[in-house]
Amino acid sequence: MDVGQTAPDFEAESSIGKIKLSELKGKKVIYFYPKSFTPGCTREIQRFVELYDQFVANGALVLGISVDSVETQKRFSEKYNAKFPVISDKEKKISSAYGVLNEKGTSAQRVTFIVDERGVVKAVLKNLKRAEDHADRALEEVKK
Repeated sequence: MDVGQTAPDFEAESSIGKIKLSELKGKKVIYFYPKSFTPGCTREIQRFVELYDQFVANGALVLGISVDSVETQKRFSEKYNAKFPVISDKEKKISSAYGVLNEKGTSAQRVTFIVDERGVVKAVLKNLKRAEDHADRALEEVKK
């Protein structure tokens, strides 16, 4: 997925129930991460949680996605008090549609997409030095 493309719609189970991207209103921050409860992914969700109110104040919804099971996503979300959906992509369809499945096809790469109200990708964040930098950079993009 590149800037200017339409973000693929999806429907999936999450920590808060079924989510359908096209039914969510507002800007979206869709962040893919490799595996729940690993050090980098833990720092990343913690930072998104810390900045969550600022995302909301700027009209953005946050969605976290990995190939972990719904049960794992619920535990991960609860442990770190995520107020946003943490989505299970166990079948790897969403990661594939967004082009973020790793080379081995076992997990998602760490990539964040900023999607506007019309569903158009406005920014793609990847290859950042630290996992938690995704939240800070995503907030900067949302504020633009």
